[in-house]
Amino acid sequence: MPKSGTTIPKYRVLGKTGEQVSPIGIGGWHLGLPTVTEQLALRIVRAAVDSGINFMDNSWDYNGGASEIRLGKALRDGYREKVFLMTKIDGRSKKEATRQLDESLRRLQTDHIDLVQHHEVIRYDDPHRIFDDEGANAALVDARKAGKLRYIGFTGHKDPHVHLHMLKVAKEHDFSFDTVQMPLNVMDAHYRSFEKLVLPVLVKQKIGVLGMKSMANGIILKAGVVTAVECLRYALSLPTSVVITGCDSMEILQQALDVVDKFRPMTAVQKKTLLAKTKPAAADGEYELFKTSSIFDSTATHPDWLGEEPRRIREMMPA
Repeated sequence: MPKSGTTIPKYRVLGKTGEQVSPIGIGGWHLGLPTVTEQLALRIVRAAVDSGINFMDNSWDYNGGASEIRLGKALRDGYREKVFLMTKIDGRSKKEATRQLDESLRRLQTDHIDLVQHHEVIRYDDPHRIFDDEGANAALVDARKAGKLRYIGFTGHKDPHVHLHMLKVAKEHDFSFDTVQMPLNVMDAHYRSFEKLVLPVLVKQKIGVLGMKSMANGIILKAGVVTAVECLRYALSLPTSVVITGCDSMEILQQALDVVDKFRPMTAVQKKTLLAKTKPAAADGEYELFKTSSIFDSTATHPDWLGEEPRRIREMMPA
């Protein structure tokens, strides 16, 4: 169990939703890893909630559904009411998005999900498929009307310009997202930067900012120029609503809780010093493989998860 007395000292507002969320959230991917037993996953979630963490991240595709199934079990016995529950769907078509959402609801053992996000918006065609008349956003809007979800957002890790394109296409369809999830870390500032290009837009539009990959699944730490605590503190010092962090042990959970418990925003000088330390290693994206390789692109490995192209596109193709 986390150390006695360790609690989340201050909650943050999730953009224009007004929801109060913990500054760190529990990443769902780690909960379903083969190296993490189901019993340990449940312990991590419940200990986190007991310590004041109320934001739970997940995705329909994490570990073949094991992550959502485990989180659903952890949220029994009154824990569901204590958390702000988020998951993601990969489907780009209305039909596939609906199917994945309904499966997530069953796995998570709930009648509604607080936030559902379009996952892995990493291609320039993704926004157009999502906002087609037969696209995934129509499915989420219908689900929101039916009470299956409350808020809608999107995620991506590849290129900040794709995020800006997604926001532009959404505006063209008179739609405003509640949240956007993206990489925010000590190396991002130097290469294809979400912090520099996307973060100011989200703050201006009062869209909830979900930071992820503060350590890039530990890869950033391999550069040997920054510590895990520095990574978390830097991400928390940005105007984020939540920094999502993966916890595969009680010790890692405690580390995250300790950072938040003692948190004071970095000063401008501290940020400048830390970024100067990381600049040489960050220059070409070597430690942000989610930007420079396809290793993190699950929908590239499983294109069937996206569903069919819109009918109008299929009809244009030669027989």
